Amino acid sequence: MSEKVEENIFLFIPNLIGYARIILAFISFYFMSTNYLIALASYAISALLDAIDGHAARYFNQGTKFGAMLDQLTDRCGTMCLCAVLAHLYPEHMFWYLLSMCIDISCHWLYLHTSILQGKSSHKFIDMSENRIMNVYYTNRTVLFFMCAGNECFYLAQYILHFTSGPIFMGLHIIKVIQIISFPIAILKSGISLLHLVVACKNLSIIDCNERKKVVKKLE
Repeated sequence: MSEKVEENIFLFIPNLIGYARIILAFISFYFMSTNYLIALASYAISALLDAIDGHAARYFNQGTKFGAMLDQLTDRCGTMCLCAVLAHLYPEHMFWYLLSMCIDISCHWLYLHTSILQGKSSHKFIDMSENRIMNVYYTNRTVLFFMCAGNECFYLAQYILHFTSGPIFMGLHIIKVIQIISFPIAILKSGISLLHLVVACKNLSIIDCNERKKVVKKLE
């Protein structure tokens, strides 16, 4: 009997889309200080592909842990670099951009790492789905897309406004309107990230307690 050929997950369609996102993100970073149109287009396309790779993973049944990690890292690094640029463009608001970066990176990292450590081995672990708001956030893809898109729109609007006020419609600056409308969404998104941090800390404490109990039993 011939051996079954192992799948190469690195060439799965959603992961190929993920690589394209990274390339577009790098292009965006390169042009952020010199050509805001190229930077904006590259960043926006990379962000939109974030929704497509998830659909591709489900459609082709090619969801993988590698792909999930790749997607998460691309999201976090993309937003972080955009905030770093904004901190340079708006030095008077640097503290808030740095705070935003810290919240985004630390909360997602700890929650993801704790989820891997816990392995759902205890009923005491806090499940985000038990919270009504978080249940909607995780199960309704429209809500999730709206939240993520709104958050990105706020930072991108901030970026664009440094170079141009954009088109005017009925006496209103469209980019400024987008900035104002998306600001509450960005604040809410940070609040949800902090909720992830609280839940992760509580679950991590449960892991520590369980491990300490095992150590005590071995010593008895």
